[in-house]
Amino acid sequence: MKTYHRRNLLVLSGVALLLASTLLFLYLKSSSDQTATYAESRDLIRQIKQLNAQWETEILKARIAISHNYDPLVAPLNEMTQLWEQFETKETNHGRNDPIWHAGHDAYHTAVQEKTRLVEQFKSHNAVLRNSLAFLPTAEDDIQEPLTRLLDEDKLQLQNIATDTYDLLLSSLEFAQVTSDDKAADILVGLNKLKVNKERLPEQFHSPIDVLSNHIALILREQPVVNRLLQNIEAVPVAARLDDITSLLNQDQQQTEAIDRRYHFYMLVFSTLLVMVLVYLATRLMRSFGEINRVNKELQTANDILEQRVEERTRELKDTQSELLDTARQAGMAEIATNVLHNVGNVLNSVNISADLVTRKLRSSKAQGLGKAMQLINAHQDDLGVFLTQDEKGKLLPGYLNQLVDAIALEQQGMTDELAQLSKSVDHIKDIVATQQSYAGANSLMEPLHISELLEDALRMNAGALTRHHVTVVKEYGDVPQVMGDKHRLLLILINLISNAKYAMTDLSNRPRQMTLGVKVVEDTILQISVKDDGEGIAPENMTRIFAHGFTTRKEGHGFGLHSCALAAIEMNGHLTAHSDGPGKGALFTLQIPLKPVMEEA
Repeated sequence: MKTYHRRNLLVLSGVALLLASTLLFLYLKSSSDQTATYAESRDLIRQIKQLNAQWETEILKARIAISHNYDPLVAPLNEMTQLWEQFETKETNHGRNDPIWHAGHDAYHTAVQEKTRLVEQFKSHNAVLRNSLAFLPTAEDDIQEPLTRLLDEDKLQLQNIATDTYDLLLSSLEFAQVTSDDKAADILVGLNKLKVNKERLPEQFHSPIDVLSNHIALILREQPVVNRLLQNIEAVPVAARLDDITSLLNQDQQQTEAIDRRYHFYMLVFSTLLVMVLVYLATRLMRSFGEINRVNKELQTANDILEQRVEERTRELKDTQSELLDTARQAGMAEIATNVLHNVGNVLNSVNISADLVTRKLRSSKAQGLGKAMQLINAHQDDLGVFLTQDEKGKLLPGYLNQLVDAIALEQQGMTDELAQLSKSVDHIKDIVATQQSYAGANSLMEPLHISELLEDALRMNAGALTRHHVTVVKEYGDVPQVMGDKHRLLLILINLISNAKYAMTDLSNRPRQMTLGVKVVEDTILQISVKDDGEGIAPENMTRIFAHGFTTRKEGHGFGLHSCALAAIEMNGHLTAHSDGPGKGALFTLQIPLKPVMEEA
């Protein structure tokens, strides 16, 4: 009986070995990396389509003169060629040599060649067109400039010609943006009119008018050509050919997966037979090791109880950790929010000053005199010539208008400067928010900086407060080269230090209020910026807490400024320090960061 059972076990073991060998053979036949290869091929096609779209975007940028560099029109094609070579290498590994694949490839190559040809034509015509468009203002200035040297009587006679020239310039620029037959007809009429009027002008106007007319005629000729080329480029079906190739990939993958499914079915059948044999063998073995199973069950039960206890303890620890993380996150968000509000408040002082200056200039604008002058003109519409030549007030009116023009121009320049400063301050507010976000781990933006100019910007943003508090600023700027640095973090630090120095001298009445700004290079490797004041100073017990979050000695202070400055200095691999000889003896704040000259960074 034992021999019989032993023989059965040997036969069953042989059957199990045979089934296992068959499964291994089927597995080797069905297992391949074709699925991954298909995914990689589709990803290459997707990248080529993205580069094709980028190519078209760069063409449109060149059309609207966003970029005058034609290298971006070449780079996408080079990258598309490299990716296509990788794609063809994968196809060669698949062994696709049927005519359908060749037809798809040839259609793609034909589309790319046609698009390349059209792009080359576009580059040639667009370059000529862009040059003429860029030269139009200069050509118009060459016509307008001689007018400024003419006498007033000549200017009045030629005013219509100057206006027609300016209108023709605007029509040409508009035609470059919105091309239509009506606009082209209007421009042709303006060219003809300018050609006729040219004969009435002095000889010095003929050459500039011919130059302007030639450039406008070139724009009329080249703009429709460029638009037509853009339409033809857009019509080239490169993306459609890539979609066709993607469809062929999907069909080929479906066929391959069908073969794999058949092998998987065979594997399932033989696996079932093998499992049945193994189950039978396992049953026989389980009878022999029943006692071992019983002991294992007991051990498993004890292990389950232990794991359950460990899971409970782990869950408690995770809950506690989650609560701590939430608390820390809320505290961090509150700190960032208060830093943003504090730093934005410093810049808003400059915004308020610029806005107040613009408002006062508008209220006292010299443009009101223009209305009074027009009232005199309107009152003498019927005898305007007599009024201007014989009446005492009328004789003064042209001179008054000339003075009014100069005054209004000067006034507008002043308001333009203030509005530029206002815009600069508003931009800095936005950059403060971006800078605070960078504390979460984003990389800082390094750019070439002139430290003296950065200090002047910080002074302008505190100019109103420094003036109100009668603070004299002493500048000790050393010879510091242009360096690479984070402009907005440095500006944040400087604005806060200057503002704190000003507040420190608020109660100073027994001597002049003086602030000293210093810049120098230390040991050829460190850039040092210092802000010194003659104010209330810092008590020794406060020196260790001066940069702590929330610490302040002012009643209306929040304790966020110096803390954010210290963090910004650390982000720039530097440090911010404070020194004071004691209360009433002023304070010195020193920022040191690694010196990175522009040439070294490049």
